[in-house]
Formats: sequence, C-alpha cells, structure tokens
Amino acid sequence: MDVPAVSYQGLTKRFADTLAVDDVTIDIPLGSFFGIVGPNGAGKTTMLRMTTGLLRPDAGAVSIAGRDVWKDPATAKTRFGVVPDNPSMFERLTGRELIEFNGMMRNMDPEVVAQRRESLLRLLDLTEAGDTIVADYSLGMTKKVAIACALLHNPSVLFLDEPFAGVDPVARQTLEQILRRHIGGGGTVVFSDHAMDVVERLCDRIMVIDHGRVLATGSTEEITGGRRLQDVFVEMVGAQITEEGDLEWLGSSPD
Repeated sequence: MDVPAVSYQGLTKRFADTLAVDDVTIDIPLGSFFGIVGPNGAGKTTMLRMTTGLLRPDAGAVSIAGRDVWKDPATAKTRFGVVPDNPSMFERLTGRELIEFNGMMRNMDPEVVAQRRESLLRLLDLTEAGDTIVADYSLGMTKKVAIACALLHNPSVLFLDEPFAGVDPVARQTLEQILRRHIGGGGTVVFSDHAMDVVERLCDRIMVIDHGRVLATGSTEEITGGRRLQDVFVEMVGAQITEEGDLEWLGSSPD
C-alpha cells in the first residue's frame, strides 16, 4: 500500500476560546493536485502552518511522505517545499542569489543548485530579472521566485497558501504550468485558495473546511456532483443570502 503524500491524524489547534482546527483526520494521496477551500478564518492557513512545522499543534500528528513533521522535522522538511501567502524573503538579494542561498541552507551541491537555478528562472520567465534585487520585484515575480526556492530541492510535496492571489493572468498561467509539471513528475501539490474556479479547474481532489472542521473531502467530481464548486461550497458553509428589500437604496439616485 502506498504511503500517503500527507497524512493527518486528529490534528487540532486552539487559540483561547477559538478552535481553529478541529480533529482533522485525512490522507492526501501521492500525485494529487489537492485544494483546500473555506471561508476566511476557516482554519486553512493554521492547518498549513502546522503541516509545515511553523506552528505546533495542540493534539494530533501530521506526516509527509511517511515522516512525522514534529517527531522527525529534519527529515520531513527535506520532503516538502512551502510558499506562504505572504512570502518573507531576503529582499536585498537578487533572484539568483536568493535561490542559491536556499540551496546552501539545504547543503545542496553547488553545481546542482546552479543548474536548477537557471532552469527554474527560465521556466518562470525570470531570467532577465535574475540579477535584480527581490525588493524591486512585482507581487507576481515575488511569488514565482518563492516557488523556485520551494522547488529547488525537488520536494515530494509542495504546499502553497493562496499562490494566485494578486497575480496577473500571465504569471498565473506560468505558475499553473510549473505546478502541473511537478504533478507530472510524480510530485504532489497542496494549496489553499479562495478562487473556486481555479480550484475546480486544477484540482483532482478537494477538502472543504469551515470553523476548523472538515465538511467534505474527496475527488472533485464527488464533491461537486456536476455542479459548480462555488455553488456547492456556498451551500456547505451556509452563506448569508440577501433578502428581498435588503440594500434597496443601493443604486438609487441621490436627491
């Protein structure tokens, strides 16, 4: 039996009186393009931070490619790459220097780093910007170089928190192609996003989370049942519906 790309067992996190992540137990299969969707404050980012060793859970466990993130963090961290929603990087380095620095931190062979660095810069359309400091990058360029750093060591699993937020269509298309190539090479992508059309188009498996609890998980076809993901999602989380007469003043001409 294949070891899951990611395995959650009773993962739980509380902040004061708020149960941010509530006993999450799921397995993410190898080779999945896995989307996590939920309203603001649903627990998506908290879950990803516990998954990648940035936030200690109150209970439960998470393993990546068979390695427990909290019992064996050094090994587990060799098996994944991560791009947070707002990447914090050494902005006074150039793009090339930043990628090289990440390779040095992972004790990678300098020749391998140099080869992969140039390949990633080319694929991400950053070759000309490779000698520009990251502080001068646009948001789309910043996210692309962050993904280059996350992919440099060829991880089994790539975690991304809202990777397409604020990214223009051209950069989005490039990022999608890179992620599909990672999947095609046997990797796994796990990402959270609010753009339901993007999740529905890219992901073969989805998890819906609200108030820290998993409402549904399975293949995209199982979750949507032939309907739009956004419609299914709104029903699951019980979004407020505008009543007739609400905001009746909106659009009326001022006296």
